[in-house]
Amino acid sequence: MVYQSPDEPVVQLKNVTKVIGRRTIIDHLTLDLPQAEVFGFLGPNGSGKTTTIRMMVGLMAMSDGDVIIRGHSIRTDFEKAIRHVGAIVENPEMYKYLSGYQNLLHYSRMVPGITRQRIEEVVELVGLKTRINDKVKTYSLGMRQRLGVAQAIMHKPSLLILDEPTNGLDPAGIRELRDYLRKLTKEEGITVFVSSHLLSEMELMCDRVAIIQAGKLIDVRSIRQGVPLASDLNRVLFEVDRPDEVAELLAEAGAVREQDAVLLNADREGVAQINARLVSAGYNVYGIRILNKSLEEQFLEMTGGESVV
Repeated sequence: MVYQSPDEPVVQLKNVTKVIGRRTIIDHLTLDLPQAEVFGFLGPNGSGKTTTIRMMVGLMAMSDGDVIIRGHSIRTDFEKAIRHVGAIVENPEMYKYLSGYQNLLHYSRMVPGITRQRIEEVVELVGLKTRINDKVKTYSLGMRQRLGVAQAIMHKPSLLILDEPTNGLDPAGIRELRDYLRKLTKEEGITVFVSSHLLSEMELMCDRVAIIQAGKLIDVRSIRQGVPLASDLNRVLFEVDRPDEVAELLAEAGAVREQDAVLLNADREGVAQINARLVSAGYNVYGIRILNKSLEEQFLEMTGGESVV
């Protein structure tokens, strides 16, 4: 058994590369997935998201590099590595003539150690308790998606991979799925790795996102702070009583006047220092606002306006 600290990544992609013919689909992708987070995977059309997911679960061979899951290599120790993974690639497939419970019971027989108590736990977790004994053919698309998630987490994986899980769901179904994924990270400690083309939903669903383009990692961004992880700077708006004078006073910090306010870039400590400086100089500060760009604006800037899949 490989011991891992809670601070260590659940999954490490190390220089993962996929070459088909003369074309490099994934180009030395290196990425760490932290424990108990919803981690988004974004990229323009043809950037390699699905290819990456297929390599992570062993459906496609890597040309180079490795994926380490809980200390085990997908390439050299596949069975031990994949034991920690639950995944839905494309749509969850169920036996429609069976009930939801019968489907879960059938899948549980494929993995040793799954008890009926565990089945009841996951049914409760995904909110299907009142419908679990109904036939799957009577389920809505959102309910089938939740049943798929229940099936994928029965063996208590460390990592749940979902490829475009919101496809075909209505707004209520998307919200339900988002809430259940959040619940999984909190109550089960699972890391959820999710790709999606809905930027607004990724912004609500994820703790952070990785953005790739042409098979290369461009950036990893924290959604909780709303700013790039690599940068501590924010766009900060100071609402003040004499904006012209304040803009001149803070000219060395790149301050510019914006109507009745002054705009500049500063980190958290810098904001406190600037505020103290203005107050001590006798200026009234009526408000301080952080103006961060939305995930969509950041994405379009980095990818040159390309569409997402």
